[in-house]
Amino acid sequence: MTQPGPDTLDAIAALQRVAELFSERRLQLARESGITETQWQVLEEVDEESFMPSMFARRRSCTPAAVSRTLRQLLESDLVRASIGETDGRQRVYRLTPKGRRALERLTARRQQAIDTVWAPMRRADLRSFTRLVTDLADRLEDYTEKQ
Repeated sequence: MTQPGPDTLDAIAALQRVAELFSERRLQLARESGITETQWQVLEEVDEESFMPSMFARRRSCTPAAVSRTLRQLLESDLVRASIGETDGRQRVYRLTPKGRRALERLTARRQQAIDTVWAPMRRADLRSFTRLVTDLADRLEDYTEKQ
């Protein structure tokens, strides 16, 4: 096994730094809005109108009980409402309340401010190059993970 070169180690360190900063910023935005990052994720999914708690849990690799707990918190905070499905009485349909819609709009606006400040000044060619590189890296990581 060969040791990684300094360029590889520098690239890994830079990627870790960016990932940590993205995560911290998302947590910061959620906290500013008085919700958790998981609650934010559920609000975004509920806004899509095809939200299914079991599918959300599967995609996020979390338990259905954890999703139920988050939904209960959002219901108690009046950010989401639930109703019985029209075609299937066993299914619950979740929708944003006006308060939930305002919270999500504030979060989206704050995120857009960051995009405008950080990403918009970058040259299009640099963004395209970055996208190609990161997509290739993600594909390689997925392939590697699947083989393990």
